[in-house]
This record gives sequence, structure tokens and C-alpha cells, in this order.
Amino acid sequence: MTKELGVGIIGCGNISTTYLSLAPLFKGLKMLACADINSNAAQLRAEEYGVTAQTVDELLANDELDVIVNLTIPATHFSVSKAILEAGKHVYSEKPLVLSLQEGEELRALARAKNLAIGCAPDTFLGGSHQLARKTIDDGAVGRITSGTCHVMSPGMEMWHPNPGFFFLAGGGPILDLGPYYIANLINLIGPVKRVGALTSMANPTRTVTSQPLAGTQIPVETPTNIHALLEFQNGATITLSASWDVWSHRHANMELYGTEGSIYVPDPNFFGGKVETSGRNMDIQPLDMWDHPFAKDNQESPRGPRANYRTAGLADMAMALIEGRDARCSLDRALHGIDVMTSILKSGEEGRFIDMTTTCTQPAALGIDEALALLR
Repeated sequence: MTKELGVGIIGCGNISTTYLSLAPLFKGLKMLACADINSNAAQLRAEEYGVTAQTVDELLANDELDVIVNLTIPATHFSVSKAILEAGKHVYSEKPLVLSLQEGEELRALARAKNLAIGCAPDTFLGGSHQLARKTIDDGAVGRITSGTCHVMSPGMEMWHPNPGFFFLAGGGPILDLGPYYIANLINLIGPVKRVGALTSMANPTRTVTSQPLAGTQIPVETPTNIHALLEFQNGATITLSASWDVWSHRHANMELYGTEGSIYVPDPNFFGGKVETSGRNMDIQPLDMWDHPFAKDNQESPRGPRANYRTAGLADMAMALIEGRDARCSLDRALHGIDVMTSILKSGEEGRFIDMTTTCTQPAALGIDEALALLR
């Protein structure tokens, strides 16, 4: 089989720059074309990154492309991914994969019928810090994980995003927008979820945009913006997950996991890097020495200083999985299980009862130093 897959992108918004700029770091990928319903956006990206601008129909019919990356808005993820599969090409989607389990199962059936693969972000759990946490847990340093807490809370998106309206519509909200990072990392560290229960609410029926160019615009809120969930994992661990866009400030850590022999403190799953800390039974919390993992190395400047950013690693791992005939870490089964977890959290909030998962998955293979290096050019 070929050692490199031709890649196209549908959706030329902000996130497309990340994929186009970072893809050259990785083996197995050759970025060739991009498309957008806004032809000017596609042309701009094409000129910036030296790829070909096409219409969506042209890109779907492009015989040079093996994989198409779906970077459209969440509401169109299902229809666009379905069109990609129908065109006979593999799909890699930004999160969330779809907005309902039914949509996901339809994509799974279509992919199986056509012998095609589907992968899905987030891939931040492949970061050096989160893989260090995985190794620490796998090595038994804190014993068996029995419980934990996760918090992702802020005032919302309307203060910085240029067009924040879709975040507050059905299919948006902090669970489906930010939850994927936390759920994917919990699956990476602990495994699949058994059942969930949740309380959900929204602070206000409308929000006022303060970012440009829509400052002063009132936008409706049609999905919960404050969610407190309890997740029971198949291994018996119970994790509290709080996700909110109704919190102005807080002092909660992003992720803490408690084991029979100690605790581990995991950095923000939205990013690849960060400090990992542990304690043993002596209750002395100390940072772990950061190992020489390639996806822990700072490679980008940000408003908060240098950071590690290797988004596209999941796409590269999927491409190499196709080439090598192995399981991709950002696989369809794990993405669908994440959708099951997140939509069940929202359903639990609506119905006031625990919801059992109807899907499951395995933990992804760990991505150690050698495995990560094997993905890089």
C-alpha cells in the first residue's frame, strides 16, 4: 500500500489553518486541496498553504484524495461526512463527530458497507503530558483509579469569538463543544463509561455578544450552559464532570484522578502539554519530571506563552493505521462512545434519571515516545 495518503479539507475557517500548518510535521499525509461554501475562504487558504482551491463537489470527486477532513460547523458534520463516505473516501472529522448516536450509527453502517474508515478529533490526549499521565496510571504508580473530578468552566464564548451564535444552539453548549476533550482523555486514562447522570440548566435565555464584529447582538440560548454530571466507568471508577459557560471565575483543577495508592493531577485536556503532578499515600503532591516525548515540546507561541500544539496527530495516526493495517487511536468506536456519553448526559438532565450507555469501546493504545516519533517526518 502507498506510504502517503492524499488529504483534502472541507471547511476553511480558523481551525483549517491549524491542520494545514501542522500536517507537514507528520508522515502519511499529503495536503492537496481545500473547499468551502465560501469560495473566497477556500482561495485564501489555498494561497496561504500551497494547495488547490476547489468547490465541494470538485473536492469530493478528486481522485488524488484518499481522506477528507471535515472542518464544517457541528450542525453539518453528519451530512458532510456522509457525502465524503458516499464519494468513496475516508473521513476524519473535527469534534463532535455528529450530534446524535443515531447519526453516528448511520455513518458507521455506511463506512462498513464501503470498507472505509472514520476518525475524529480530539487528538489532544495524544499529547506528551496526557501520555505521561497514562503511563503513570498504567505503571500502577497511584494504584487503581476509583474516583475523580473534571472541571471546564468559563463565562462563555461571546466575549472573544467573532460569530458565537452557534455555540448556544442545539448541538452546541459546553458538553458537546468542550466535553469531547475531557471524555476522550478519560477514555484514554480509564476506559469506557457504563452510565451517567446529570443536572443541567442555563443561566439566561439570551446572551449579549461583546466581541467584534457583532458586539451588542442578542443571541438565543437553546441548549444547557451549566452541566454537572456523574460518570460511572466500566472499571468501577466514578468521576464528576462540571462543564459550564455560566462561571466567571473558579479555583477547580481541570482533572484530578484518585487511586488506591495516590492521586494524579492532569493538565487541561484541551492542550497537548502542561504539568502532571502526583502524590502517594504520604499526600505530598509533586510534579513529575516531563519525559522526552515529542508531543510535549513547545512549538508554538500563544497569548499565554510557548505551548505544545500537535493537532493533526490524530489524522496522521489514522493515516498510518490505514497504511499499516492497525487500529487508529482516534477511532470511530471511541468517537461514537464519546457521543453516547455526551448526549446521554444531556438526556439525563432532561429526564432526571441515570442513562446506561448503549455503546462501548476499548482504551486506545498508549502513544509512547517511540510511537510518537514514528508519526513524525
